[in-house]
Amino acid sequence: MKNSIALIFATIIFSANMNAQLKPVKYAEGNQTLNGLSIKPAKKNANNPGILLLPAWLGIDNASKGIAEDLSKLGYTVFIADIYGEGNYPKNTSEAGKQAGFYKTNYEAYQKRINAALQELIKSGANADNIVIIGYCFGGTGVLEAARGHLNVKGVASFHGGLGKDASRKTEPITTKVLICHGADDPFVSKEEITAFQQEMRDSKADWQMIYYANSVHSFTNPEAGNDNSKGAAYNAVAAKRSFEHLKLFLNEVLKK
Repeated sequence: MKNSIALIFATIIFSANMNAQLKPVKYAEGNQTLNGLSIKPAKKNANNPGILLLPAWLGIDNASKGIAEDLSKLGYTVFIADIYGEGNYPKNTSEAGKQAGFYKTNYEAYQKRINAALQELIKSGANADNIVIIGYCFGGTGVLEAARGHLNVKGVASFHGGLGKDASRKTEPITTKVLICHGADDPFVSKEEITAFQQEMRDSKADWQMIYYANSVHSFTNPEAGNDNSKGAAYNAVAAKRSFEHLKLFLNEVLKK
C-alpha cells in the first residue's frame, strides 16, 4: 500500500515537472527562421493567461529562462521570443549592439518580430485576449514598441529598458497599461530620454507607472551581470526581488486568472 502511494506521488511530481519544462519552438517571420522557447504551467488555468518575454540584446539567456520558469510556476503560459533568428545570433556585445541597434531604428521590423512571437504564445495555449509582454534591456525597449504598435495585449512591463523613440515619430494613443521598472542610477538612459518618455505617456493618455530602484544600474535583474555598479550594468538582488514583486502585482491587476 505504501509503495503504491509513493508511486502515485512520484508520478504526479514527474508529470508536473514534465509540464513545467522549457520546450524549443521553431517558427518563422517572413523568410527568417526563429527559435523560441515555450513553457506551460504545471496546473492549467481556466483563463489561460499568457506572458511573452522579450530577452536582452544577447538573445535568449539564462536570466530569461529563469524568469520564464518562475512565471510558469505562478500559473502563466510563457513564450520567450527569438528576435534575431538563425544565422544572426550575436557572438559578443559588439555584435549584439549592432543587431539591437537595427531593430531600435527599424521599429516596424521589431514590432513584426514581436508579433510573430505573440502568435506562437497563443498557439501554445495562451488566451489571445489575456496576455502581457515583458522585456529586459533591449527587450524592455521592445515592449514599448509593442504598446506603440497597438499589439493586442493587456499590458507591457519594461525592466531596465531603453525608453526613447525618434522625436519625428507621431505620438498616438496607447491603450495598453505600462509598467516601467528602472534603475535609479542607470547611466545608459539619460534624463532627457526619461523626460521625453514621460511626456509621451502623458500625451498618449496611457495608464502608466514608473518605479525607480535605489543603487541600481542597467541589468539589475540579471545575476550574471556582476556586482560592480561602476561598469554601468550590474545585478542588484534587492532591486531584482522588488521588481519581480511589482511585476506580480501588475499581472494580477491586468490579467484574468
